Amino acid sequence: MLIIGTFGACKNDVKGDKASVSEKGTVAETSGATSYNVNKAASKISWEGSKPTGAHEGIISLSNGTIEMEKGEVVGGSFTIDMNSITCTDLEGDSKAGLEAHLKGMRDEGEEDHFFNVAKYPTAKFDITKVAKLANDENATHLIYGNLTMKDKSNQIGFKAKIDASENKVMVSTPNFKIDRTKWGINYASKSVFDDLKEKFVNDDIGLAISLEASKS
Repeated sequence: MLIIGTFGACKNDVKGDKASVSEKGTVAETSGATSYNVNKAASKISWEGSKPTGAHEGIISLSNGTIEMEKGEVVGGSFTIDMNSITCTDLEGDSKAGLEAHLKGMRDEGEEDHFFNVAKYPTAKFDITKVAKLANDENATHLIYGNLTMKDKSNQIGFKAKIDASENKVMVSTPNFKIDRTKWGINYASKSVFDDLKEKFVNDDIGLAISLEASKS
C-alpha cells in the first residue's frame, strides 16, 4: 500500500494474521436491536504497508457508523471510511505529502488508480454480516465477519476482535490483521499481478487494526 522508493526501514512484511476473505455475504438482520453511534473522534483505522526494503504506516478516519446491540451482544452494524482522510504518520514534509497524494490518486496524471482514487471513490464501507463468540483467547472475545467495500468491490472478511460493552457504550478493538489488496483490484506494483517487477514491488498485504467507540443515542 505504498509508493515505491520512499522507504527507510528494514522491514518486509506487515504485522498480524491473515483475515479470511470470501464472497460477499448477507448483511446481518438487526431489527429490534439498539443502535450505538460511532464516536468519530475516538475511532480510527490504523494501516501499514510494505515493500522488500521497508514500510510505512498511518491512520484512516471514519465518516459515520453504528454498532447494533441486542441483549448485551453485538449483532450487526456498519461504518463508512473516509478515504480522503488517509494520512501517513511516519513521514514529514514533502515525503509525507507525496505518499499521501499517491495513495489518494492525487499526485500525477495517470496515477489515479494506482491505489484508492479518492476523487472517484471517496468512501469505503464495512457492513457486519455475523459475529461469533471466541473462548480461551487472551487477545480477542469474538470473530467479526463483514463485507468490506473498496472501489466498488465487495468481499466478506473475518477477523478477531475484543468487544467491551456496557449499557451506554461499546468498545471494539482488533489485533493487527492483514488483507490482500488485490482482492479489491488495487494492483499497483503487485508481484502476484505483474511478473516483471523483480525487487521493485509493493507487498499485496495491507496491515490493519480497528478501534471503535460507540455510544447509545
